Formats: sequence, C-alpha cells, structure tokens
Amino acid sequence: MRSPLYACFPWKRGVSPNHVRECESEGNALPREQTGRPLVWKSQPQVSTPLEGPRLIYLDNAATSYPKPPQVVGAMSHFMREIGANPGRSAHRLSVAAARIVYEAREALAQLFHIANPLRIAFSLNATEALNLALYGILRPGDHVVTSSIEHNSVMRPLRALEQEGMEVAVVPCSPEGFLDPADIERAIKSNTKMIVLNHASNVVGTILPIPEAGEIARRHGVLLLVDAAQTVGAYPIDVEADKIDLLAFTGHKSLYGPMGTGGLYIGERVKLEEFEPLKRGGTGSRSELEEQPDFLPDMCESGTLNTVGIAGLEAGVRFVMEQGVDEIRRHEVELTQKLIEGLLAIPGVTVYGGHDAERQTATVSFNIEELEPSEVGFRLDEEYGILCRVGLHCTPAAHKTIGTFPAGTVRFGLGYFNTIEEVERAVEAIRKIAKR
Repeated sequence: MRSPLYACFPWKRGVSPNHVRECESEGNALPREQTGRPLVWKSQPQVSTPLEGPRLIYLDNAATSYPKPPQVVGAMSHFMREIGANPGRSAHRLSVAAARIVYEAREALAQLFHIANPLRIAFSLNATEALNLALYGILRPGDHVVTSSIEHNSVMRPLRALEQEGMEVAVVPCSPEGFLDPADIERAIKSNTKMIVLNHASNVVGTILPIPEAGEIARRHGVLLLVDAAQTVGAYPIDVEADKIDLLAFTGHKSLYGPMGTGGLYIGERVKLEEFEPLKRGGTGSRSELEEQPDFLPDMCESGTLNTVGIAGLEAGVRFVMEQGVDEIRRHEVELTQKLIEGLLAIPGVTVYGGHDAERQTATVSFNIEELEPSEVGFRLDEEYGILCRVGLHCTPAAHKTIGTFPAGTVRFGLGYFNTIEEVERAVEAIRKIAKR
C-alpha cells in the first residue's frame, strides 16, 4: 500500500530529475529506473566504499520528518523570493506581509491545538528552547518539580541545572515498557510542588504518557502541567483545554512537517506573566520607547528577528496536517507501527522494547539484535539495505536506564506518514537477514 502522497515525491520511485542532473554534474552514475537495477554511486559523502543498493528507506522520522510536503518548500521559497522583509519592524507592505505570515502561523497552530488565543503561542527555534523558556521562566530555588524516568535531555539537563541552584526534582519511575501510572505522579506531589513536566510520548519506545490524567492531578493540587510534545504534535490529537495543559512545548520539524529551526511554547492562562522570566531580552518591535522588556505575550518571549522563512514553512506544514487530518495520519501510522512490531517480534534473537501495542504509542519502535551492537546494526542497515535509522541513546539516557538498554542503547525505527507497508516489510526482512548472521 502506498502512502497518500506517494505521487508527490519522485524519490519514492527513484530520484528526482534535479537529483539526476546533480549526479551527472558531480560524476555519479545515473539511476537506472527503467531497468529496475539499483542505484550505483561513484561517490558517497562520508562513506568510504561505494554504495550499491535499492532506493533509500527513511526511518528516522522521530529525529526529523522527511520528506517535507511540497507546500512547505513552496511557502519558504515564496517568502524568500516575494517577501523577505522583517516582520513587526517596519510599516511598509513587505514587512506587513511578513507579519501576516507569522500571525497566520499562530492561528493555524492555535486551531490545531485548540488554543483560544493565538497570541499565547511564542515561537522558538525548537522544542528544547521552548522547554528551557518554560522551566527557567517559572521555576525558582525552593520549588519542587515532578517528572518521569523517560524524559529527554531537553527536560532533564535544565532540571539538573536548576537542581544545582536549589530546586527539587522528583523522578517518578515508569515501567520497563515505558508506561507511567498517574497515581505515582500524585503521590510525588509535595506542598512546594510548582510543576509537573512530562513528555507526551517517549522518543525511545513511543509510549504515550497519561497527559489528561496528569492535567486533572495538576488542577487538583494547584500546580502547572508542562508537556513536551516534540514526538506527538501533528501525529496525535492534542487539545490543551480538554487535557488541561498549561504549557505546551513543540517543535516544527517533526510531525508538523515544517523546517528545522522552528517550534514554540504555548503559555496558558494559569501562568502568572508578572512572575515569568523571559529566556532572553532585546528588540521586539513593540514598546520601543522603553528599555525594559514588554510584559505581554508573545513579545516578552520573542526578542530578536524571528525565523520568518521557517515560520512560513511551518504554517504550510500545519495546514497540510489539518488538511490530511490528524486522525487519518494517526490511523496510517498505527497500521505501519503494528505491522513493524509484529514483524520484528517474529524474528529469533530480536528484542522489541515498549508495550508492543501501536494504539498505546507513537510510530517509534526500538529494538536490539542479540549479540550485535546497535551501532553495527545501524551501519549494516544503511550500507547494505539503504535503510536510514538512528541508534544509540537518542539523547535520553534516563529512558534507556528505565527499559534496561543503557549504556549501549537501541536501534530505533521512526516511521512517518509518508512511509508505506512495503517499506516496513523491507525493513523487517533486512533485520531478519542481519539477525541470521
């Protein structure tokens, strides 16, 4: 079964005409699509030996999505060719056009996440910056934070740094499959707890954490809920009102299909702006008569020129997601994920981590092959089968300690909306062959 926009991406059938011309100009062999023979490269960046094999299969979507929808590339190209001005800094027509793009991107994100006021979304370079903005903006010495044992270093490193400054951190253990019991969150809350910080889904095993339940707990105890949604925005339904999310950190370059260098933080009404400390200060294009930082959103959190070309691409990615429908994207990824899990579980010597249930996780699957290091498996997949994935600790040592794969880590397949059943079958067959050796 082909993915819905198979025809939009010539590389799914081989390579694009532009890439063919690039191959010719760089002295590489032409792709032999008509004969059905594999691509043969005379040179390959960062590979010491020639690469001969079938078309590439990209299974690293948990790191960044690829390919991007044509609309994203088109929006970015249009901005650079036709607009190019600085938003919110000037009154001429191109600056106004740039500002309109930024605001329309906020509106699109607000619609996707069910946010009433788009101005409560502050843009950032990525989810990591958004998380740092939330943590450093709110937490102070003496505060207590509850988090889980499968958090990414974009949460754990700021928390450990703040811990050195006098803040307390309680890490609630998840199960070896990566699941979290909401009752354990509630038991960890103290009188000085200020915030619960959870990822929406693990970037190692894909398990989805109980965010709605955590939101209820946070409201009962008068604390804030910060959600790291890097792995779920665009691929899993999010409703900040229904789920009682106070702060939502997101990235643009994964399941929102935008470019790298885009992301943001939703700051809810329960956050006291008079106590919020911006991560940086500077020019905003507003209240320029003052030398103090503006005290209103989003300006207080958006000093300096925004990545407007990136935001143009992000808006196009968000609108692509809404056009396809998050539920349809989710359905397709669940189908692919269950097929992958079942295929890997059937291979002798392969250990698959997580809950083995695609309905309870994202399209991220981690596994290992007995007696083989993850790095060796990843290298073989790339070199021999043209399958691109990620191996190691995935910037999440806590999760690997939880599931028992520290320090070597795992092989991680990150499926996406543009992957196909046929690609999953090829990946499973490649693992079967590697495991036999």
